[in-house]
Amino acid sequence: MTHLSVEMLAADATEPITSAGHAQLGIAVLAGIAVIVLLITKFKLHAFLSLIIGTLVLGAVAGAPLDKAITSFSTGLGTTVAGTGVLIALGAILGKLLADSGGADQIVDTILAKASRRTMPWAMVLIAGIVGLPIFFEVGIVLLIPVVLLVAKRGNFSLMRIGIPALAGLSVMHGLIPPHPGPLVAIDAVGANLGVTLALGVVVAIPTAIIAGPLFSRYAARWVDIRPPEKMVPERASDDLEKRPGFGITVATVLLPVVMMLAKALVDVVIDDPAAGAQRVFDVVGSPLIALLTAVVVAMFTLGRAAGFTRGRIAVTVEKSLAPIAGVLLIVGAGGGFKQTLVDAGVGQMILDVSKGWHLSTLLLAWLIAVTIRLATGSATVATISAAGLVAPLAADMSTTHGALLVLAIGCGSLFFSHVNDAGFWLVKEYFGMSVGQTLKTWSVMETLISVVGIICVLLLSLVL
Repeated sequence: MTHLSVEMLAADATEPITSAGHAQLGIAVLAGIAVIVLLITKFKLHAFLSLIIGTLVLGAVAGAPLDKAITSFSTGLGTTVAGTGVLIALGAILGKLLADSGGADQIVDTILAKASRRTMPWAMVLIAGIVGLPIFFEVGIVLLIPVVLLVAKRGNFSLMRIGIPALAGLSVMHGLIPPHPGPLVAIDAVGANLGVTLALGVVVAIPTAIIAGPLFSRYAARWVDIRPPEKMVPERASDDLEKRPGFGITVATVLLPVVMMLAKALVDVVIDDPAAGAQRVFDVVGSPLIALLTAVVVAMFTLGRAAGFTRGRIAVTVEKSLAPIAGVLLIVGAGGGFKQTLVDAGVGQMILDVSKGWHLSTLLLAWLIAVTIRLATGSATVATISAAGLVAPLAADMSTTHGALLVLAIGCGSLFFSHVNDAGFWLVKEYFGMSVGQTLKTWSVMETLISVVGIICVLLLSLVL
């Protein structure tokens, strides 16, 4: 790996950075992040291009030769896409099969049929949690908005009483649970165990989603008492289908990769012998690539064929699932390039040196860094990737569980207070027909609750694990 240092990168990678180097490097980081923020917010430049330019500014201010900065960026981009790109693609395919086959609608309709008026907000957070496991946040919103609007209209609910639990369930999954892009990249950056992170992520996600969803929705409905906008009720995917997959098989398909990855984590804990045959088998079976690939192949039959799709229709569905994630892959890759430039410049070591006298929990420090970048850029994924690159050296001596908790702390920070520089903010505002002020009082407060409750849960777990 090319090592960039402030002293013209001629020094050995192990040589400590001087205090003057710390100052210059700190200015370089601030300059790089400031450029990214300015380009995204002020000039509305795509995050992919903004991250490339910000990386070059970081290298230049740090005194690194331009070719070295480019090499670091390219290496980081390649490594990130190689490590997570395939997983993101597989997740997108699974999500598209779930949506187009009517499987998502089947989950929604079945749970809503069992829910009473009192339990409806709880049913919405459960639906969002299940549906949100394999699919991206934006796709989840598009899937669930028709349901939210219809339930609110038919049941004469305040839109916030139904909408906030659904949004909370989706957002928690997006920020904390693999195979979503942010958590996957953070796991890779800090060297955390995916199965343990997934298991602890579920533990953190449940109370967080409950507090920020059904419980907070009571107050949100009082603050912003609005009804569903008629023009925003779109058609559902399964309305044009003659049949769709059953509830049980759909849920089993969605949960299959999760079960496979958790099984690997459990076997690792119980056996703890890398040479053992059983552990080697589960290392393969529970790897994210095999788990997601298996789920996709199974879904072609349990979802696609069950909905009456021909092989040609399934092929078209798979093809259509990949085009929308091109932007996500590019942003994640560029974020990985920026992260690698931070690492090669010695920023991680600088944070390690500077934070020694702070007496601040590493988990809290990681959360604060992610919060700062999230507030500045508006992107949860950019905040996760950048923060993971900055705090990765702090994970070197951590236990397996604390490494996983570090990933979750970063994920919690990346969700803090979504506002006008976040695409999700505008998506929610337009779908629910709210003003900017109403969106801040509901959606933005909900995101902040998720972030704060999440980090509290993470810190509590760190005391007992």
